[in-house]
Amino acid sequence: MGPLLKGLKELQSIENRLRAAKGKLTRCRRRVVIQENHIRSLQNALEAKKEQVQLTKVQSDRLQLELKGRDETINKLRAALNVAKSNKEYSAVLTQLNTTKADNSKLEEQTLELMKDIETDEAEVKQINEQIEQEKEHLEKIRGESNETAEKFEAEIAEIQGQWDAKAKDIDAESLEIFNRLADTYDGEAIAVVEIEEGRNKQYSCGGCFMSITAETVNRLMTRDEVLRCPNCTRILVMPDSDDQ
Repeated sequence: MGPLLKGLKELQSIENRLRAAKGKLTRCRRRVVIQENHIRSLQNALEAKKEQVQLTKVQSDRLQLELKGRDETINKLRAALNVAKSNKEYSAVLTQLNTTKADNSKLEEQTLELMKDIETDEAEVKQINEQIEQEKEHLEKIRGESNETAEKFEAEIAEIQGQWDAKAKDIDAESLEIFNRLADTYDGEAIAVVEIEEGRNKQYSCGGCFMSITAETVNRLMTRDEVLRCPNCTRILVMPDSDDQ
């Protein structure tokens, strides 16, 4: 394997390490984002619960105001009973009084249910508030750990990037451009090692997409130091070293 293909293969190894280190940094920072989103979700739930409490209070206040008005009506009906001039008038007022009392009883039950709902929801508001405070403390702990770990990963990335840059200087601009484009396409895997199937007639395939490679392509790889690409996946082809076999 000539210096160009050997350099590209070495660059591939460095590229893999570089992407792995960047992946660790991303996962490290993602912990903070996940916790922030969790707190935001709790805050949204808190606001929704507060709004629900407010709406229930408005409904309860409306019923209590209605009850107050009905109590005044009951007092007036009771007074009317005392001044009724006939049994018919007395009976009509009494019927209206009993109906109003029955309606009041229903409203009182509804009001009590609403008060229970308010009490339950306010307890949930308190619980969510306490949970948010706990999660904020946890966030600060995660953020501190993440920042400390991120510094180590950033130092590792800087070191590997330096190795990548040094190796890239040994590769011509055109080949490097092809490598970078393929690395972006295949998540860093720009190089594919040719796989050899032994037998009466050797069969060759791309180690990236596993499609067949012609013997002519393999002969060129063995005799020339140039960029040859898989006709199917377009990765840069290299022959295996003894360690790869």
